[in-house]
This record gives sequence, structure tokens and C-alpha cells, in this order.
Amino acid sequence: MKKINVTDITLKKLSEEREVALLFREKTAIAVCADSLGADAVELAGVKNLREDTIIYKTIAQNIQNAVLAIPAGFSTEDVETAWECIKDAKKPRLQIEVPVSTVQMEYTYHIKSDKMLVKIAELTKKAKELCEDVEFVALDATRADEKFLVAAAKEAEANGAGIITVCDDAGASLPGQIVSMVEKLKASVNALVYVQVSDRINMGVASAVSAISGGVDGIKCAMVGKNVLLAGEISDAINACSTEIGAEINLDKTKIHASVDDMLANINHEAYESESAVSEKKKILLDSDSTITQVVQAAQILGYELSDSDCGNVHKALMQVCEKKGEVGAKEFEALIASSAMQAPSTYHLESYTTNSSNLTTSMSQVVLSCNGESMCGVSTGDGPIDSAFRAIEQCIGHHYELDDFQVQAVTEGKEALGSAIVKLRNNGKLYSGNGISTDIVAASIRAYINALNKIVFEEA
Repeated sequence: MKKINVTDITLKKLSEEREVALLFREKTAIAVCADSLGADAVELAGVKNLREDTIIYKTIAQNIQNAVLAIPAGFSTEDVETAWECIKDAKKPRLQIEVPVSTVQMEYTYHIKSDKMLVKIAELTKKAKELCEDVEFVALDATRADEKFLVAAAKEAEANGAGIITVCDDAGASLPGQIVSMVEKLKASVNALVYVQVSDRINMGVASAVSAISGGVDGIKCAMVGKNVLLAGEISDAINACSTEIGAEINLDKTKIHASVDDMLANINHEAYESESAVSEKKKILLDSDSTITQVVQAAQILGYELSDSDCGNVHKALMQVCEKKGEVGAKEFEALIASSAMQAPSTYHLESYTTNSSNLTTSMSQVVLSCNGESMCGVSTGDGPIDSAFRAIEQCIGHHYELDDFQVQAVTEGKEALGSAIVKLRNNGKLYSGNGISTDIVAASIRAYINALNKIVFEEA
């Protein structure tokens, strides 16, 4: 029985569809979910924000254990090199050369004719092959392409190193018979594996995919969720139901797929999508000297913190001391107590020095030097203001991006030499870690707060 390779494109599709950008942990959760379900490959969205995407994709590469990690490589040799930097540490990296092959898209998107596109396909594929052994050529809008040009493009890509040819029904109007005809033509023309990415815009996705498999296709692309896309749960059910008739099978774990998708969706609902009632609950938090440890635990849970028994005791003790002076505290003050009292981790990372430059004429730039286990590490980055650039520089040092869930600054004392207190909340694997920093320099306070939260994450993961 022929084994059909499955490429999961959930992360790519959701990145394109969602009005609110996916958070770092959401992207990681989607990729890990697809990997755990048995997808043969997981496809990333193309690089848009170089600095941020590089950090995120490198982290995803370290978390994908079994699947190939594929990424579109752009439309220049420099783009190919950038994409390679993002996934080169993956166990099974794959570079994808994605270009339109229909006349209308070639001229509309890139303003070039078919002969020039063939030259570009050869150039990009050759460059990708120099960097990565596994190269895929993705023919966008293939169902509206001239058949002879589609075959010529596939042959050119194969000649320069592509081992997979993928044809896409971006228009979403093709019938199963048309998909099969295209697959058979390509199978007769190239030795490379042939994949299809069908559309479900006219509710023919499953029928088209099954027909393509019957026609000899080697792989299909699907998503766990998304619009106008072949869904993994539906194609899995269809193939398992008729595997004997079509002589094919896939590796997706049908017993886990629906529950895993529900878990994944729950994991990507973050604070931006909270209900009004959840926001209202946070506003109701008001603790005083009569508050019990149980009430402290409940208030912390509303804010998203999971406190250990010792942390609960420390936070409750600090709460009592504050309430003796000012009577009661609200949600923000309570978070400050958690930041300063809960899980006081040993300092893995220490701040050695920082330099930041900012003005209304230039982009802010920061240099941060940290030490870890006796070794110094330096990060330099630009950002939207001195604090943002400093946080980005810290990420450069540690080579990892954590979601910044919240950032607060407030004065502790009065006067021009007032102490400033900064609270930074980082989210890692769905859990909040809060750090506190105090200094007369608010940038320094913010950096210390970030490092404080970072040390808590490192300590708990050790």
C-alpha cells in the first residue's frame, strides 16, 4: 500500500488569515501539534520580520522532533539565504521555491514573462540546493497555468535540484478530474515526487485530494483548521475509509487528531480574545489584611499565575505587610507583589552593562551585555524606543524569544531622583513569569525586570 506524505500548512494559513498576528507561543504550539499528529512535514509562513521570525523559527526548529520543517525561500538568492538561516538547525530542513506559474500571476505579481520566470526558477532552485539537500518547487496558481509552461517549470526545477514538485489550486475552482489530469501529466514528465495543494472553496477539497491520490500523487497538503483549505480531519477520515480501494494510507493519528486540534485552538486563544467577563473579573480584584491564602491563590489564577505552595505563602506574607500601611491593593499592585515575592530564582543571567541611544530623529538602538556561567554575551538591536530595543537586545543575547505579556512602570518615590519600578510579565508554554526591577533609571529598571522574569523561567526549566 502506497504511503502518502502529508504536509501540514496550518501555521502558514493562520498567519495569513488572522487579523491579529499569532504570538510566539501560538506558532510553536501549532507546529508541535502538527508534528505530534504524525505530519510528515510542517510548513512555516515566509519571513516577514527578519529579526523576530529568525528567533521564532529557530526555536520551532528545535522543538520539531520528527517532521520535516519547510519554509518558503522568497524571490531572491538573498531571501533564500535568510530562509535557510531560520531552519538550518532543524533535524530535517526543507527550502521551498514558491513562484506563480499562471500568466496572469507572473505578470501581476512579479511583472515578468514566462521565459524570465524559467530563468528565475533555475537560479533560486540552484541556490537552495547549494544550502539544503531537500528542496521543493511550489507552483502557485498551477490550475490556471499553461500546461506546457507548467511542465517546463517543473522540469527546470528538477534539473536544478528540486526533489518535490507541488502544484497548487489557488483559484479554488478546479474539479477532481482536472486535478488528476494535471498530476498525471507531471508524473509522466518528471522523476521528482509530485504533491498537490487543493482548495475547498467549492467544497471539493476531499474529492480532489482522493482523486489525485488515485492518479498517483505522492503527497498532499492540508491544515488542521482554516478557510477554503483541505482539512486534516476530513482527509484522514476519507483515506482511512477507502484506503483499500485507492491503495494508499497516511500517517496522521486519526485517534488524536480532533482532540489535539481542540487543544491547539484553546492554546492560541490569548488575552487579546478574552471575554468581557474575564476582563471584568480582573478589575474586581481587591485584597486587604483579612484576605486568606485561598483568596490569594484565586486572585493569582484570575491573573494567569500558577503559584506553588511556598510562593503562595511568600505572596500572602508580602500582602499583609503592604496592607498594614495602605489598607488594600488592586490587581496591578497585587501583580507587583507576585513579581517581587514569588519564586525568587537564583540569577542565571546577570546584567553586566547596557548602552542605549534614542532620539526623535533616529531609531532607538541598544547594546546589552549579560553574563551566564562566567561567560559574557552581547546583543545589539533596534526597536520602538529604548526599552523595546533593550528587550530585543536581551533576546539576541539568549537566542530565544519570549512573549511579552505585559509591561508596567510606576514611580516608587517622589522627586526628580525618584525610584522607578518596572514589572515585566513573560509567557512561556502558556505560563506567566513576572519580574520586578527598581532603579532611578527606568530603562535599567525595565532591563532588570526582564532578566528577573527570565531567570525564573530558566530556573523552573532546569
